[in-house]
Amino acid sequence: MSARRPHQSYADAAAKPAQDPTDSDVTPVVPADVIYKLLGFTVAMLFAPIGMYFLTVNMVFGGNATWAGITAAITANVVLFAYIYVAWKEDQSDRIEAEKSKSKKAQ
Repeated sequence: MSARRPHQSYADAAAKPAQDPTDSDVTPVVPADVIYKLLGFTVAMLFAPIGMYFLTVNMVFGGNATWAGITAAITANVVLFAYIYVAWKEDQSDRIEAEKSKSKKAQ
């Protein structure tokens, strides 16, 4: 019987002081600048290839839809690689900041 939990009444639980609301962490899981970058690249991925297709189909390639489609596909890949590069550089800067804060704490 020694393994039983001590009985706590409702009155005892209600008498405990309430948790301080300033102790809770209300920061968003994903920072706002990351969301804005994602939205920007999403808009670019939607409009840049389509815009390049219609821009080049008559003005550059004289009605040749194949070459305009290839240009649109290349544009989509450029936007994708740009997003990957920006995300990689952001992750790299986050790592450098974390290493700096660890070195300051160690000193």
